[in-house]
Amino acid sequence: MSAAATACMPLVPPPSPLQGSTGKPAMAAAEVGERRKPGGMETDMTQSHGSEEQRRAMDNGDGEVTMSEPRAVVRTLACERKPYVEGFALWRSIGRPELPELDPILSFDEFEFSAPAAFPDHPHRGFENVTYMLKGGVSYHDFSGHKGTIKEGDVQWLTAGRGVVHAEVPAGNGVQRGINIWVNLSANDKMMEPRYQDLASHDIPAAATGDGGVSVKVIAGECLGARSPLRPRTPALCLDVSLRPGARLRQPVPRGWSACAYVIAGEAVFGDASAGARTLVVFGADGDGVDVRAAEGLAAAGGARVMLVAARPHGEAVVRDGPFVMNTREEVEQAREDFRRRQNGFEMADGWTSDHAATAAMR
Repeated sequence: MSAAATACMPLVPPPSPLQGSTGKPAMAAAEVGERRKPGGMETDMTQSHGSEEQRRAMDNGDGEVTMSEPRAVVRTLACERKPYVEGFALWRSIGRPELPELDPILSFDEFEFSAPAAFPDHPHRGFENVTYMLKGGVSYHDFSGHKGTIKEGDVQWLTAGRGVVHAEVPAGNGVQRGINIWVNLSANDKMMEPRYQDLASHDIPAAATGDGGVSVKVIAGECLGARSPLRPRTPALCLDVSLRPGARLRQPVPRGWSACAYVIAGEAVFGDASAGARTLVVFGADGDGVDVRAAEGLAAAGGARVMLVAARPHGEAVVRDGPFVMNTREEVEQAREDFRRRQNGFEMADGWTSDHAATAAMR
């Protein structure tokens, strides 16, 4: 089976771990939300994003964001490396049989990507995709003419909306590694115009505790007084948290939001539950925040690195089929028909071939 086929299959084998494509090299934070792509791709940010909703939910009346009741851990899932094609492997936490979704989070993967694997031209509709590179990079090209590379430490937040077609290949030699998350769109937003938001590593807001024990890159939402300029269509919080041994972060999360944490490295403790590297922790619904600290002792000398993700659920039916995520089977079939006929959002795919198509075909 080709990597292209694997990229567009549902769940197992997984959807492509690299669904993002933006169109320009990552831009400065001040520019986010101010550009308009050619070919009808919108970047106008009109819906309030996670950090604003988070602040409203946690404001104590004096403008300070606080947490009073940490959420309990209700589940932990250890993730195993699973290769799918030569050059491509996943550690899947959400989107597997034990945890098909965590509304609105459809999938959560750590991935490895290297030649000869490639993801030739393929479509998407109905969700938001987050690509956050931990090592190396991914080169991309989409049907609006956007091309570039998501480099180490960069984040790309793609709202696929009514339709995007793109291709992705490893950006260099060796293993490229990152985090990929699919976030569902509500029924009202599934046919919105696609939009792209990018931040280079040095433009992602950063924060730290006074003693330096905790440092955070704020990809979406707010933490320790730093706020991301990204505006997810589905309000969300996304943090890359590094903790020295014994250091602790108490992070507010709006009541009613789904929340989870993925341990990238080290060992972290969440209340009474501990989790090692490549383990997902799912939090219960009760409470207004998450409490995380790095384990102590010789075995935990390196501290811990944790991805904390939360988002407001939709409470809607979900039908997934490969690259399309809709609310009904009929809508999925319509998406396939629209892509086949190059209509209703896929018009720019007519006669288009990515720069990476030839390279991917050779692999």
